[in-house]
Amino acid sequence: MLRAMIFDCDGVIADTEPLHFAALQTILREDGIDLSQELYYREYLALDDRACFIKAFSNQGVALTQEMLSRLIARKAAAVEPVLKAHVLLFPGAVDLIRNASQRFLLAVASGALLREVELIVRTAGVSACFRAIVGAEDVARSKPHPDPFVEALARINAGSTARIEPIECLVVEDSIYGVQSAHAAGMRCLAVTNSFPREMLAEAELVVASLADVSPGQLESLFEKREGRVQ
Repeated sequence: MLRAMIFDCDGVIADTEPLHFAALQTILREDGIDLSQELYYREYLALDDRACFIKAFSNQGVALTQEMLSRLIARKAAAVEPVLKAHVLLFPGAVDLIRNASQRFLLAVASGALLREVELIVRTAGVSACFRAIVGAEDVARSKPHPDPFVEALARINAGSTARIEPIECLVVEDSIYGVQSAHAAGMRCLAVTNSFPREMLAEAELVVASLADVSPGQLESLFEKREGRVQ
């Protein structure tokens, strides 16, 4: 039975992955590290800023101190936030699905972006009141593909619920390979939308769609009634 939904933000609610890529690429280039778009989408997209910088510098044989890492994260935030405040492009169907789903299920956001960036997007979309909890990069020790973001989101949902919701009763909405893996590692099912990756690369998800505009809460409930729980 479906009782809760947890949404990723970048690449699911808002078309912000190009902004994060551009900011990360610029900052790394200033430090002499080249990051191609292909490599970003293949290996970095679902990681939080902390993991992105650690990975990029580690590949160059450089171990970052906590102070260096904090400065890099702050520099990227300073580049991304003004753009987000000026313009947020929402994906078709995302807002309608969130509002409709909130009438039936408990909702949360679990993102690898900084909390203030996620909150800005959710406010801009006009759906802040739909979510029981919002989990940002600062709220967990490990980013996707580890299960931590979704485990924390469900814990916060349960903190305000009278009846405990189990992971198997949760559906994650994701756009990345690492995101699908993270959802499954948390014991949850996953709906993947092909905003960032082609369908064949998201085939591990229980349901893959081209747009959230094609999805209804009733359809998702029926997904949980299927024994095998996998729709291709």
